[in-house]
Amino acid sequence: MSWSPVVERRRLGVSGVEVRLGHGLVDDYLRFVAARCRPNTVLACGYDLKVFFTVVAKDPLGVATADVLDFIAQQRAPRRGGNVIRLDDGEAGLAARTVRRRLATISGLYGYLLACGKVATNPVPTGIITRTHGGRGGRRGTAAPLIRTPSTLPRLLSPPEAIALLAVLRTARDTAMIEAMLLGGLRRCEVLGLRMEDIHLADRRVFIASGKGGHERIVPLAAQFFTTLATYLDSERPTATATEVVFVVLKGPRRGEPLSPAGLDQILRGAKARAGLTRLTCHMLRHTCLTRLREAGMALEAVQAQAGHRSIESTRIYLHLSNGWLAGEYHQAITALEDDLACAPASSSNVEVQS
Repeated sequence: MSWSPVVERRRLGVSGVEVRLGHGLVDDYLRFVAARCRPNTVLACGYDLKVFFTVVAKDPLGVATADVLDFIAQQRAPRRGGNVIRLDDGEAGLAARTVRRRLATISGLYGYLLACGKVATNPVPTGIITRTHGGRGGRRGTAAPLIRTPSTLPRLLSPPEAIALLAVLRTARDTAMIEAMLLGGLRRCEVLGLRMEDIHLADRRVFIASGKGGHERIVPLAAQFFTTLATYLDSERPTATATEVVFVVLKGPRRGEPLSPAGLDQILRGAKARAGLTRLTCHMLRHTCLTRLREAGMALEAVQAQAGHRSIESTRIYLHLSNGWLAGEYHQAITALEDDLACAPASSSNVEVQS
């Protein structure tokens, strides 16, 4: 192998990022991705390509389909021994969604190289032909996906767990961030991206300028969040800070600078341990909020707007997470069915047979 992929990142402007791996063709593709995607996507793309070319250990122009299939097998192999599995999905290797995302990244790279005339074909197949059958136009193949991703429901916090979590938070800043996710359904990046001008106190709403995919929206938030936020701004946030970002570091050499995603994750890990929770992530807080909103009767379209989902299909999962929705729909339907059966005339069991 003529090159060793190493991720190098450099900030561009306020929110941009430049990612390099040390190979001209790959770096050209990363520049292309940076021109059309958000920084988090560029970083994820760079890391996925680093993993692939570290495992395959070939020049990009020498990669074949067999290398991609070997990469899939390596990624799905057990990581901590064959008898150690994740409780979430019962698998031992990397999660199927992770491998599928990496394959999409690799396919994107070779789609770019194919368009540029650098390669003749894309080595990432769209599927595996599993069987053929006759048809009007001859024999046709049926393709199975390279990676089957299981459909799993997100984990939620129960009301006692949510109360225990809020009780162990040590600062108003931490409480306000948790409440933004738990009571408003905001994503981690949306909480950390809030600016002072995005807070609409009179309307009890916040403007989301850094939503997923760069989409903007205005969402309401509970009065409890604004009360906690006011406490943080009045007594904790450094007055001399130059940034307009709402949530900043409170102590240490980075005091007054915007809080990083790693900083928020560290706060969450500490709170999880103090509250005695076995699992806690920012996305769990978001899922919990959106599920409770649906359980309280909020229309699915309104939940979609609150969540910032581009497609309502992404929101339908909260129908299944809501405890009362499926049970209520089932009991209403089965009651009507039982009534119909009760009113139906009974068939005669005594039939006279004539000889």
